[in-house]
Amino acid sequence: MTEPNFISWFRDLGLEDRPHVGGKGGSLGELERAGIDVPPGFVVRTEAFERFIAVLETEAPLRAKVEALDSADLDRIGEVSRELRARVEAAPLPPDLSRAIEDAYAALGEAGRTPIVAVRSSATTEDAADASFAGLQDTYLWVTRSDDVLHKIRSCWASLYSVESISYRRARVMPESTVAMAVVVQRMVDARTAGVMFTRSPTTGDRSVITIEAAWGLGSAVVGGEVTPDRWVVGKITGEISVRDISDKALSHRPAPAGGVVDTPVADDLRRAPCMSDEELLALRAIGRRVEKHYGRPQDIEWAVDVHSNRILLLQSRPETVWSNKDAQAAAAKVDDPLLHVMSIFGGQR
Repeated sequence: MTEPNFISWFRDLGLEDRPHVGGKGGSLGELERAGIDVPPGFVVRTEAFERFIAVLETEAPLRAKVEALDSADLDRIGEVSRELRARVEAAPLPPDLSRAIEDAYAALGEAGRTPIVAVRSSATTEDAADASFAGLQDTYLWVTRSDDVLHKIRSCWASLYSVESISYRRARVMPESTVAMAVVVQRMVDARTAGVMFTRSPTTGDRSVITIEAAWGLGSAVVGGEVTPDRWVVGKITGEISVRDISDKALSHRPAPAGGVVDTPVADDLRRAPCMSDEELLALRAIGRRVEKHYGRPQDIEWAVDVHSNRILLLQSRPETVWSNKDAQAAAAKVDDPLLHVMSIFGGQR
């Protein structure tokens, strides 16, 4: 009998695997296969989620309970959300699934040390829709024990049954049988500096520049908006750094001794110091150009600089959507009278 396929390593994945490993999982595999530096990790596939849910369904209905909800009845959605989240959080994993995850987690260790990982939801919607699929993007950082990894995976699954996520699905009459979640388990980067990089200006849509935002410590402080990051704008072709906005970075996210992260004051001499050198910015620019070329469209990239090796590692890359969607809308704009449209073009060329 064939063993269930619960786990896939990044090196074995690509974008074509997104239905089973989600947007994050597929993208991380694609990056690793393209030769981009990515912290090693694996994905707990949707098959694992389905195995877990199947056991819960034998005890009491779960998916049918969601499908019976009225999208306008927020009180009832709240009641069902609390019930289902509690069930998912508390239920033990089937032994074969638990064993597969524990073995993969142990394999991430180096030189006999316990691995320290991030556990991240990976929605199985298309990449462009991930940001709008409410409630699906839970992330847990600096997870240090096998039992905690199992718990955080269940927490990611439970987020499928948040009020926001259930409301989103019921408003769109999505069948629950199509709803699943993969979970990324990835070795943590002990970050000196971390941030985001846009290979198209997020403010103007300019495709000739790369915008980089960064702060000291783990990138969660930047992504969560808890610190105003340093910001640079770099010419994609020329490498000219045309904008340097260095902020007062009063705090950073650092690993907590018992796991998770904690707000830590930044030393006075670093608060207003740039957290990236020009050489590192140009190295990021080269990486951004390479990733954009690989995917064939502008990207929104999360990255970190390892405090021990100073290597730049990518944590995620997803398509830029704001300006791309505007471009698509402009290209698809309806013209009632094509002749008037043509005349207006030539009329403006006098």
